[in-house]
Amino acid sequence: METFTLTRKEMSSLLVSLQSGSDKKPVAILQEAWSKLHQHELRQGASLTAFLSTRLPGVFEKLLKTDRIGGLSLQEIVALGNTIEYTNFSVTSVQNWVKRDFKEFLGAPQAGKKYSLQQAALLFIVEDLKSNLDFESIRSLFHIIFLKPEDEHDDLIRPLDLYVAYTHLFEELDENNDQMLDVQGHEEGKRNHDVLMENMLRLRADQYVRQLSTLKPEQSEAVRNVLFIAMVSIQTAYFHSLARQYLNATLFLQNL
Repeated sequence: METFTLTRKEMSSLLVSLQSGSDKKPVAILQEAWSKLHQHELRQGASLTAFLSTRLPGVFEKLLKTDRIGGLSLQEIVALGNTIEYTNFSVTSVQNWVKRDFKEFLGAPQAGKKYSLQQAALLFIVEDLKSNLDFESIRSLFHIIFLKPEDEHDDLIRPLDLYVAYTHLFEELDENNDQMLDVQGHEEGKRNHDVLMENMLRLRADQYVRQLSTLKPEQSEAVRNVLFIAMVSIQTAYFHSLARQYLNATLFLQNL
C-alpha cells in the first residue's frame, strides 16, 4: 500500500491548522496534500480506489475527527513526524531529547499531560537541524533564538513560527518539487556556483526577517542565519535519506 506522507510545509500548515483560531481545518490540509499527488486518479474518477490503497496513519485518523487539538503525546508527535518525507523519528530518540538533550527548551508537557503544538514544532526543528549540526550546536542556536528557555515570551521567534517560515521558504525555492533547491544564474564553463545558492538562501531569509520589525539588527541576523541553516538542513535530509536507501538495498540484496 502507498504510504501517506507530507512535505515539511504541509506538516507546518497542519500544526497551524490544529491551533484554536485557525481558519483552515486539519482535514483540508490532508486532503490537499493527498490530492496533489493523485491528480490523475481524480481526473479519472478513481479517487476512492486510490485512497483505499493508501495506508492512513492512526494519528491521521484521529485528526480527521477533530478540528482542533489541545496537545499531543510523544507517541503522536513521533507518528506525525514519521509522515514527513525523508525523516526517521523514533520514540526512544524523542524521549531522550525531552528528558535530557533539549530538556531545558522543551520542559514539561504544556497541554495537560500532553505536549503543545509549539513543543511539537521544536522537536521537528531538532530533527531537521541534526542533519547538519551536533546537539551542542543546536542548543547554542536555541539559546540565541529562544533566550530564556523557561520564558516563551522572550523568544525572538516562536518555534512554530520558525518551523512554518523555513519550511515554506524551502518549498518556494523548490518549485518543481524535485527536492533540489532551484538555483538560477549558472554560467556555462564556470566552476564553483555554490555562492549562487548561498546568496539565494540569504536573500529569501532576509526578506522574511524584514517582516519582524520588533527585532534589533543583531537579532534579525540571528533569525536569518537559523532560517538559512534550517533550509540547508532540509536539503541535507534528502541526501541522507537517499544514501540510507541505497545502503539498505545493498545490505539486503547481498548474497541473494
